[in-house]
Amino acid sequence: MKTIKKLVLKNFKRFRELELNFDSELNILVGGNEAGKSSVLQALDIVMSASRSKVEALGLENLFNHECIIEYLAGARDVADLPEMFIEAYMSGVADPDFDGRNNSKNRDEVGIKLVCKPVDKFSAQIKAILSEDHESFPFEYYTIHFQTFTDDPIIPHKKPLKHVLLDSAQINNEYATNAYTRAMYAAHASVVERNLHGFEYRRAKSKFRDEILKPINETLDTYKFDVRTSPRASLETDIIITEDDIPIDRKGKGRQCFIKTEFALRDREQTLDVLLLEEPENHLSPVHMKKLIERIRSSKQKQLFIATHSSFIATRLNLKKVLILSEEKPTEPAVLKDLRKDTAEFFMKAPDNNILELVLCKKAMLVEGDAEFILIDALYKNALPGASTDDDGIHVISVDGTSFKRYLELAELLGIRVAAIRDNDHDYQTNCVENYKDYVSKSIKIFSDEDNSRHTFEICLYQDNKQICDHEFLGGRAKLTVQEFMIKNKTDAAFQLLEKHGGKLTPPAYIKRAVEWIRA
Repeated sequence: MKTIKKLVLKNFKRFRELELNFDSELNILVGGNEAGKSSVLQALDIVMSASRSKVEALGLENLFNHECIIEYLAGARDVADLPEMFIEAYMSGVADPDFDGRNNSKNRDEVGIKLVCKPVDKFSAQIKAILSEDHESFPFEYYTIHFQTFTDDPIIPHKKPLKHVLLDSAQINNEYATNAYTRAMYAAHASVVERNLHGFEYRRAKSKFRDEILKPINETLDTYKFDVRTSPRASLETDIIITEDDIPIDRKGKGRQCFIKTEFALRDREQTLDVLLLEEPENHLSPVHMKKLIERIRSSKQKQLFIATHSSFIATRLNLKKVLILSEEKPTEPAVLKDLRKDTAEFFMKAPDNNILELVLCKKAMLVEGDAEFILIDALYKNALPGASTDDDGIHVISVDGTSFKRYLELAELLGIRVAAIRDNDHDYQTNCVENYKDYVSKSIKIFSDEDNSRHTFEICLYQDNKQICDHEFLGGRAKLTVQEFMIKNKTDAAFQLLEKHGGKLTPPAYIKRAVEWIRA
């Protein structure tokens, strides 16, 4: 099985430097909107395509790291110091010695390919003259692009070491993207010999159409006649399409197109894809088709998958241990979850829908035990410290089932996230809130609960600390249940009603106030 084991970037898009080690089967890239997930997939696609035209279409000014350009222009502008960009893909399972060499940034024997973008030496005088002028334009026009093996030999198109395809669901209706996908899939399924034969027969069929079908009408004409286009822009690979039940897939809805393209790329067959790059596959998919897609990905064999996603559902259902986290603040320091316990990863595969990526991507979080706490926590946070708010303080509030706290805390500890876990004492503070979490509490993780065992649940604490407000709101018409009993039996509705009418007046229980003060520290 041919795989990419490492990607090394220099001055590519937002990354001054980046090194990522990959799993041989599945890699799930998560991060904020500007973390660089798409850039990693794009880098892999560019270097494996080995296509100068693709780089030129994207534009060097859009691929080069902006910071290194600004830094260079602000300096001495010495031609010798002009920044270079490279992408290196280190591979495994490729037996061809032509790709095995030491000409890589690690200076060691590795199998791989690279893109190198650097200024052309013979234009040094022209570049120097341009740089001496008082302007902020960078001389991209004097840069050259090379696709090479780690032996510094050029990459021959028909000898590319891996077959891959990039599927971006955001571009699912884009004609260029659809054509590129179709060509890639055709190239993956047809050998070079087959493609040459197909191309020849297609041209011959066009000639036959001209000579036989168009002949009667052309015989009535003299100087000007009809013909069939035979240029490279009208070849088999530009005209071929993919169908489902004889219907072109580009006539399908976006969701169906996304599913078909992904499912087709995942199918097992000799000589097909080695690597599949999926950009936000959750786009356009209904929950039902999302589950089908996940099952299809799970059953995939003999392919290495890279998935960039914002979906907790995809990340957890596939395997959290396969997650790579890209940081907006620290782009050169990705985090990995491979050290997460297997049973915790399996728990999240089966657990109900959760906000696990919200926790993974934040710096501080408050875990609460139920819907009522989740509804009221922001109001209680503001009332605990007037002028403060969870949004302004960058605090993510996540509702967690009480039995799942440890799973979330394990993940938070692994990633160094500061977490205040707020829970009920369930009649035994010492056992349930102290001893139960003694192996999880640390400098960055703390458990908060009422220490009075008689105040065993959030609703009781809330009622006793806001008796006048609660009685005023819920006492009228009570025939059997007390207000406290009513609030316990109708937790969500009661919390919402209190928020709507009295949110700014509620006194937070002392343990919640302590949690607010601690998480802000």
